[in-house]
Amino acid sequence: MSRGHYYVGLDIGSAEIRAVIAQEISSEEPLRVIGVGIAPSFGMRRGVVADTDSVAKACNSALEQAERMAGHPAESLVVSVSGTEILCQDALGVIAVGRADGEVVEDDIVRVLEEVQARLTMPLNREIIHVIPKDYRLDDQKSIKNPVGMRGVRLEMNALIISGSTSHLKNISRSLEQAGTMAESFVVEPLASAEAVLSDKQKELGTVLINIGGSTTSLVVFEDGDLFHLAVLPVGSGHITNDIAIGLRTSIEVAEAVKLQFGSALPEEISKKDEIDLSVFDSQENVFVSRRHVAEIIEARFEEILSFVNGELKTIGREGLLPGGAVLSGGGALLPGAVELAKKVLRLPVQIGYPKPLGGILDQVDTPQFTTAVGLLLLAQTNSSHKNSFSTPGKIMGIIPESVYTVVKKIKRWSKQFLP
Repeated sequence: MSRGHYYVGLDIGSAEIRAVIAQEISSEEPLRVIGVGIAPSFGMRRGVVADTDSVAKACNSALEQAERMAGHPAESLVVSVSGTEILCQDALGVIAVGRADGEVVEDDIVRVLEEVQARLTMPLNREIIHVIPKDYRLDDQKSIKNPVGMRGVRLEMNALIISGSTSHLKNISRSLEQAGTMAESFVVEPLASAEAVLSDKQKELGTVLINIGGSTTSLVVFEDGDLFHLAVLPVGSGHITNDIAIGLRTSIEVAEAVKLQFGSALPEEISKKDEIDLSVFDSQENVFVSRRHVAEIIEARFEEILSFVNGELKTIGREGLLPGGAVLSGGGALLPGAVELAKKVLRLPVQIGYPKPLGGILDQVDTPQFTTAVGLLLLAQTNSSHKNSFSTPGKIMGIIPESVYTVVKKIKRWSKQFLP
């Protein structure tokens, strides 16, 4: 890669929109972060666009901040997609190996990917975002990671199909157009976060990454090095703020400040005598409130979030059965006591996940809130080594724009990022 190649990650979160510009000096060195921008994500509701004009203004603000800091325009964006309408489902494709000698070649992988999509009946209001191979079967041999070069007659592919709402994807594209830019590719947010946080060993052992955002919590499960499950839940750290506002009968702004400065998910560790003076945050609030009471409110909602996660793990038969444990990311991961409460509820080892180290202004992005943005950059860098690896501007990865064959080749290159 030529010196000075740039990548731009745009994380459209439910609470904030984060833009990060990074420069690649050489393939041997980590990316250098040179520009960062943050803006409140007005117009987003539970990870879905509710007002395209407001989202466009927020995207434009974040991108302008990053551009000013970097001294370079934000071009060729890789954009995150989230929301509770993101779904994943298993799919199967079966073909006969094409060569007379039975050797599996790249064209067979392309054809079996075509077959996966051909067999899948997708509702008109949904679009495929990613097709990710899990493993292959060649005749009687199962759990093959890469069948190319092997010999057989019948080739099967088990794949994970990740889809999203057509209207949501179009609304994101519309907001970006209004902001004067467009996406080179879209990536489902949990996959980007996992790329930034999880190691190959964690993916091999079996690990769940839990990204606690403002109004949604996403989780992605890896096992044996493969993507196993993905889900987005309709509850996040913003609901904790709402509960505090109701419990203390105060404004959302004061509740958020109280949560950030005095919040804890472990009320038993706080003295009943500790009090918080709300007038410090708002001169009109001339009252003292119990800090332990605030912690009890936080514990109740945070425990509910974790119970939803546990329910999702139970659905896939992995409740308390992931040796790699759970990794917390997102703004909610920094709440004091979050790790301890998660260990109790999930009955797993738990740690806070930080993005993989980069260069440049590292202090700007070395936090759990930037895991998605950093993951977008890392995926963009890896995919750039393959010519035309992203879909054409304005298209969604996995949707059939020109021909099935063209898209399948793009999906195949993309899918390599999630194989060991």
